[in-house]
Amino acid sequence: MTLGLQQNLTLTQQLVMTPQLQQAIKLLQLSRLELAGVIQQEMEENPALEEVLVDTPGELELINDNLENVINDDSLKEVRIEEKVGNDIDWENYIHEYSSTGRTHTEKDTQETPNYEAFTTSKETLEDHLQWQLLMYGPTKEEEQIGSLIIGNLNIDGYLCASVQEIAQTGGFSEEEVEKLLKTMQNFDPPGVCARDLKETLLIQIKMLGINDPILEKIISSHMKNLENKNYKKIANALEITLDKVIAAVNVIKYLEPKPGRQFATDEPHYIIPDIHVYKDGDDFKIVMNDDGLPKLKINRLYRDAITNGRAISKETKNYLNDKMQSASWLIKSIHQRQKTIYAVMESIIKFQKEFFEKGVAYLKPMILKDVAEDINMHESTISRVTTNKYAYTPQGLFELKYFFNSSIKRTNGDSMASESVKEKIKSLIDQEDPANPLSDQEITELLATANIDIARRTVAKYREMLHILPSGKRKQF
Repeated sequence: MTLGLQQNLTLTQQLVMTPQLQQAIKLLQLSRLELAGVIQQEMEENPALEEVLVDTPGELELINDNLENVINDDSLKEVRIEEKVGNDIDWENYIHEYSSTGRTHTEKDTQETPNYEAFTTSKETLEDHLQWQLLMYGPTKEEEQIGSLIIGNLNIDGYLCASVQEIAQTGGFSEEEVEKLLKTMQNFDPPGVCARDLKETLLIQIKMLGINDPILEKIISSHMKNLENKNYKKIANALEITLDKVIAAVNVIKYLEPKPGRQFATDEPHYIIPDIHVYKDGDDFKIVMNDDGLPKLKINRLYRDAITNGRAISKETKNYLNDKMQSASWLIKSIHQRQKTIYAVMESIIKFQKEFFEKGVAYLKPMILKDVAEDINMHESTISRVTTNKYAYTPQGLFELKYFFNSSIKRTNGDSMASESVKEKIKSLIDQEDPANPLSDQEITELLATANIDIARRTVAKYREMLHILPSGKRKQF
């Protein structure tokens, strides 16, 4: 075998993605919040990119001209105060009221003092609330250290995640001291805090409410599993009491708080801002892109003029400005292309799902990505990127664009309907059921069959779980 160099001519096809195309694809799949972050970052890094302000210089000049016209208008008369001071004013009370020796503010002080609007109140945390109660209890230095360890080992729901032995070993205290202070802190607000499990927190709460009921305590201590499954008859037989007494105890338990720390949760709600607004306009629908909160971009005129007017600048500076201006231009074009693509996809969705927008979820039709892709001559992957994390506000509510793409369910009469419509039908049947005798999955399957919807019982169970609806045994109310 001989080794040598050879030259071969091979013809191949290769997909090459330009940086501009890569950027356009990246922006296409971003959510509205992520897009705003990317734009802000680009504006900080690229000096050739700037935001179009509402108060443009032309508008400011127009305002100034109008202001000068008002000032120089001879027809305006001077406003004079001709009202005379009455003779019945009690000047002595006036002097005493306004001769306060309080602090006076000069113009300089007023400018340096922050506005009251700059101060915001922070929500009190569970740790702060318990620490305050511990200090009000008047603990010794050792008890304060133990209490801090206990508070530090609470989870977001107010449960103690560490054992008494672990807390004692961490701080070098005796288990008796930790257990004693823990019992004291379990009487703190909110009721049931510092408990080690659900049973303990419920028992603490009924004790703080002053309820001394042995039946209630036995149900919580020994029959939580039957309580969860609503097997009240088994509880009644085990405790040898009537079913009415069990139901009365259950009604008390319903009003207890299983998560004592819930009211101190610091998680702020995240509100969805729609990318598209769809309005009814006569017999048709109007699409409006929501650009609120997204800065409108333009290329900085100073840098653009520096290159186009042929100013004497170094080669390195000119190359740098060319790169930044090209990057800014690509970003602006990519954002415009993103908006045009989202608009085209939404327009196609309305074409296929017009009955949904007019009548509601029950009229949602089966649709796949391929339908829209063929309609607007784009690839399915592009449609997938467009419909991810994009929301539309419609006459029927707020929906993610992915919502309109769902599988097809065959009906007995040969037609087909969307899976979301079947879920809505299942939800409607459960909402109308008798709470004392809820519908089982098999009964729901039979009711759907009467409406020409032929699906299996396990499919009903799957859809019910997707709707976060409990089984019939746990929905039953006595």
